[in-house]
Amino acid sequence: MIKADGVAEVTDADFAAEVLGADLPVLVEFTADWCPPCRQMGPVLTALAAQEGERLKVVQLDVDTNPRTTLAYQVLSMPTFMVFRGGEPVKSMVGARPARRLLAELEDVLPGRVG
Repeated sequence: MIKADGVAEVTDADFAAEVLGADLPVLVEFTADWCPPCRQMGPVLTALAAQEGERLKVVQLDVDTNPRTTLAYQVLSMPTFMVFRGGEPVKSMVGARPARRLLAELEDVLPGRVG
């Protein structure tokens, strides 16, 4: 999988601990190596993780090697972005998008800015 810098990779094995059990809201990108729009999102996710790290955890899940989680959340298109808060999916978005749009779409599920 093409990994974005500063973005952790999660798997079927650690999804519950890393995503469902996280203190912060978690943005999961369901991605695949064969997906060109997924590759375009790498720099966007890297920037988002750096900019919003105190409010949001950003992770990637490879759909080809983690079918259990992919099926559990009925992910059919790549990239799919899901936000989990308190162990539950609270938002889902499909398709690549610019950083500004992604951040705007996340604003309603993120806690207020600190500082």
